[in-house]
Amino acid sequence: MRAFVTTASAAVLLLLATAGASHGQLAADPPCTGQVHPNPGFERGTTGWTAGPRIVVFGDAPRPAHTGRAYAAFAGLDVTRTDLLRTTVTVPANCDLTVRFWVRTTTTETSRSDYLNVGLAVTGIPPKTRFSLAFDGGAQWREYAMSSGTATTERTATVSFVGSETAGNGTTAFDVDDATFTLS
Repeated sequence: MRAFVTTASAAVLLLLATAGASHGQLAADPPCTGQVHPNPGFERGTTGWTAGPRIVVFGDAPRPAHTGRAYAAFAGLDVTRTDLLRTTVTVPANCDLTVRFWVRTTTTETSRSDYLNVGLAVTGIPPKTRFSLAFDGGAQWREYAMSSGTATTERTATVSFVGSETAGNGTTAFDVDDATFTLS
């Protein structure tokens, strides 16, 4: 009788352990769709971002956000300083990450001394500055995009916005909004 109970218990455990498994099929990878950043428009301040002081601001009538109420603001003080904003997201295996963001530039500069550098660092690929924007970017919101490419393994992608300002050459303010992180 004892052998029967042990055999029956083992059979029940085996049935429970394999009940959810489908025979002949591997578990599916996570889908490569959708927005993966929790706060792309800065509406919740710096949630999901690493930011220096004074980065996220609320728009007003003369300087509205691209959408919503908030955006990230860099430079614009005519002092020598650097502002940093960055975030890291996970890119599943066999997925591509496309990062889209909007930038507006307002300036009194006439030469290139203030910059907004936008970088993308992906696991296994050397970090790279994808965009280096200066005073001539335009006072209207403009969209930019960059992509991580695909790989057979899960990776992390870090996007950084670095605003560099030099005193004495006029002011240039760079505003960033709606930084979407979409998997495909």
